Amino acid sequence: MNPNSGGASGHSQPLSRAKLREATFISPKTGERIRRAVTFSSVPKPNDNSSASEQTPLLRQRRSPQRELSLWGRAFENGKLLAGEAWSFLNSRTGRGVLKCSLAYLLGSLATFVPFLASILGQQDGKHMVATITVYFHPARSRGSMFEAILLAGLAFAYAVFISFTSMGVSILFGQKFDRLFVGHIIVLIVFCGGGLGFVGWVKQRLGNPLVNVACSLTSLAIITVLTKEGAVQAALFSDDKIVQVLRMIVMGVSMTTAVSFLISPVSARQELRENMIQVTDSFADMLTMITRSFLTGSEEELLQKQFQNASNEYRTGLTSLTNNLREAKFEHYVMGTEHEYFLEAKLVNCMQLLAQNIGGLRSAATTQFLLLSQPTAGGAATPMSSSYSSQIDRSIDRSFSHMDGTLLSSPTEISGSFGRIDESTEDGESPEETIKRRRKGLDASNSPTFSRPFEIFSRFILYLGPSMKSLAVTLKQILDDLPYGPAPDYQIAVNAQFRSSLAEAIHLYTNARGIALASLYREKDFNKTRPMELEADLEEVAASCGHFSFSLLDFANELNAYLDILDELKVEIDERPSGRTWNWLRIWQRAQITNGPEPKTDPERNSVLDQNLENVNSNGISSPETKKAIPYLEQGRHNQPYSYRLWRALAFFRRDDIKFAIKVGAGAALYALPSFLVSTRPLYSHWRGEWGLLSYMLVCSMTIGASNTTSYARFGGTCIGAISAIFAWVVTRGNPFALAAFGWLMSFWTFYMIVAQGKGPMGRFIMLTYNLSALYAYSLSVKDLDDDDDEGGVKPIITEIALHRVVAVLSGCLWGLVITRLIWPISAREKFKDGLSLLLLRMGLIWKRDPLATLLEGAKTNAYMNLGEEFELHRFLTTLESLANSAVSEFDLRGRFPDVAYKRILKSTSRMLDAFHAMNVVIMKDGKASQEESEILNSTIEERAQLCSRISHLFQVMASSMKLEFPLNGALPSTEHARDRLLAKMFRFRRENQAFKDKNFALLYAYTLITGQLSNEIREVFKEIETLFGTLNEDLLKLQ
Repeated sequence: MNPNSGGASGHSQPLSRAKLREATFISPKTGERIRRAVTFSSVPKPNDNSSASEQTPLLRQRRSPQRELSLWGRAFENGKLLAGEAWSFLNSRTGRGVLKCSLAYLLGSLATFVPFLASILGQQDGKHMVATITVYFHPARSRGSMFEAILLAGLAFAYAVFISFTSMGVSILFGQKFDRLFVGHIIVLIVFCGGGLGFVGWVKQRLGNPLVNVACSLTSLAIITVLTKEGAVQAALFSDDKIVQVLRMIVMGVSMTTAVSFLISPVSARQELRENMIQVTDSFADMLTMITRSFLTGSEEELLQKQFQNASNEYRTGLTSLTNNLREAKFEHYVMGTEHEYFLEAKLVNCMQLLAQNIGGLRSAATTQFLLLSQPTAGGAATPMSSSYSSQIDRSIDRSFSHMDGTLLSSPTEISGSFGRIDESTEDGESPEETIKRRRKGLDASNSPTFSRPFEIFSRFILYLGPSMKSLAVTLKQILDDLPYGPAPDYQIAVNAQFRSSLAEAIHLYTNARGIALASLYREKDFNKTRPMELEADLEEVAASCGHFSFSLLDFANELNAYLDILDELKVEIDERPSGRTWNWLRIWQRAQITNGPEPKTDPERNSVLDQNLENVNSNGISSPETKKAIPYLEQGRHNQPYSYRLWRALAFFRRDDIKFAIKVGAGAALYALPSFLVSTRPLYSHWRGEWGLLSYMLVCSMTIGASNTTSYARFGGTCIGAISAIFAWVVTRGNPFALAAFGWLMSFWTFYMIVAQGKGPMGRFIMLTYNLSALYAYSLSVKDLDDDDDEGGVKPIITEIALHRVVAVLSGCLWGLVITRLIWPISAREKFKDGLSLLLLRMGLIWKRDPLATLLEGAKTNAYMNLGEEFELHRFLTTLESLANSAVSEFDLRGRFPDVAYKRILKSTSRMLDAFHAMNVVIMKDGKASQEESEILNSTIEERAQLCSRISHLFQVMASSMKLEFPLNGALPSTEHARDRLLAKMFRFRRENQAFKDKNFALLYAYTLITGQLSNEIREVFKEIETLFGTLNEDLLKLQ
């Protein structure tokens, strides 16, 4: 530590505090180069409580109205409080959505209560389906989502019509022409009932979209009603009565919910997308500010505070909702003929995701730095972050870089400084080289310590790089604060014409200052001394952390430049619309012609993937030549393989889980519908409402046992609640339509709160479904509105019997679904999760074994390491594993409850490792090929990188094996630390021996070493969780028996 660093005066003090806080930065709005005090201080708000006077009491006196008021007064106050909370909820977006849903349900129930509307739907039963449609296709969604719902409802009806008419045709053909009606029934059961419903189950499972699930429920209801209830198929007759009625009910229900959605407090997906973009861009500015300030101070304290956690949560939430809002906005743009505007918004979203990756790079570099500064040095002594040496830098930077609002102060206080302060000043007319020389003289005069600890080299980096980093961060934050849109409701694009030139000037200023500073730093004699390998590795790791942070900041600035370009294009498109309104998506014939020619690059959501994969997919669909190299025996001796093996390979399609799921769903549906085709059992099937049991079976069936258990609980519980509510409503209202409508509206308000606000969709929908099947159906019976009036009491309906039939039908369907799921090709979520996690870890190990940087060295294609298609597949598979982990909790096992908490921590670590893989992929794809200098550096470290990659790959394989076998880990596991230290020491020596190389030539290895460090940390965390799950090896586990 420098003994003179803390003096108040003397020749060792290089500059006054006023000059130390001054920096040269670019004002984004004017493009002017300004030299003034730079800080992120926040201006106190006028109503800030901090401005309290001396007469303000330290402790506020509490009022106790509950003690002062009488009983009626307290009741009145509590009522006012509840009324205020209710009013606030109704004014919120969620409250308005719930209110809209309940109003749509009220309109849908009028199809049962109003004679005119009921007469439009005919004399057949099922008019309550209109109200049910308003429950499933509820209006608490954006216009784009409603357009998607209308499209899916139309497709669902079209598929139901196809299955119904073709099944009638087959039944008529075999019944009337060939006189083999039972053969026709067998074909209908197997092909149309089993195959048709099995395909519905496959689509629902494959797409996994909530709206698709609703459409699948609708088409299942229509198919089941025609095939098993109406009777035309059984009698070999053609009847379109039920099909026409279903069409009318769909049109009526969807029209009602669409009218409510569009006319009452409409929600635009395009506006939501713009609000989302504003939120994410603001979070970029906040995150950039706090991460940069924390990096410069060398303290993680601020990143652990609530303010940063809130900004981080807002950042993640905004990024997650961007994709969904963009998809919904796509439908609005297509309907309005603004396709090109959608393409530009999609490019903007992709650009924001790249900015997010750069924010992640900054965070990773800062995290690595914090770990380095807190860990023991090579000599065993911990780096004292609380020492007076570090506190000097912390205080100086905290004073000049304190808060996040970006206020510029023009009158800095004159406070004398010490060595630790960041010297950002430049004399008039002084060149960057002269500035560096002056700072070095001041550094020498202060008798600063030599490089013996990571913190000392870090402080030297900050001394040289801190001013340029902070100046660029200020410019970037001020630009981000104004982007991308103005306030509602216009949302005009807020792009200042000066932004681009100002940003380019700021980047140029930062690049020059950084290059000169780093070159000067690496020429210092202290930096080039010979040291032990461990210390060289520590010093090089600090250099890598600082270098990677500076490169990530520059990448963020360059990507922000692309962001401004897209905003300019979008502004021109919105203001002038040079291409006019187009509906090219309707020109199906042109799309058919395009498929015969080259693929047009019109959808930015797909181009990034296609560009990486088109060159590596041959006509047979084989991914790449690397696949053949990895498993050459697959292509050898195929003609010499036995017939049984070739047959087994040919049937690989039917071994897929989704295909087996579709087959067993179809088989179970055909077996459940069989009684409706037998003369002896058809009355029993009709009496106990077997069609609703079959529908419940279709809704309950899921891929895994755990998922089926979860949906069964929710749907059976919802059915019981709905039946009890229907009985209560009928008894209280005595069948009065006005009272029933009012009670139904109250019921719908409660259930839609469950669906929209609480996310309990299955239970809420089944409550209303059962209520409609019981109460609304009973009213239709009472007014003689059915062609089967004698059923369940006729004009005097027995509500308890009606509700009992529905409950029994739903229960039987749920039980049948559980039986089919468990007996036919059972898929355990537990086993599938563990197998999938093992496979994912093994795949990640094989990917990293390729040595990412070797692909650049060999001049291979950039996707030889991991192309974007493979990366998206890994992330998709991780999402599947998260769903399996949630489903596994509902599976019963004698070994005990599924340890979901530990496995979710493993999944989080795996997700962070995949993010590291992506960061490496981004670094590789920037240039695609190493320069001559980079190739020389990579060649010199090829042996060290190979050892490091092998060890990381080996650890991935150990984790995968332990997960697969559920077996404890061996205590003697290889460590990556020594291999990584050898790589860092080799980089340090290469830099010392080849001083002509610039810092940018080491950028690839900077990123590589930081990413390998992150992987090593996450692997250690996973090992801890595995030890918690499976314990350690002992003699009992190793017994040979």
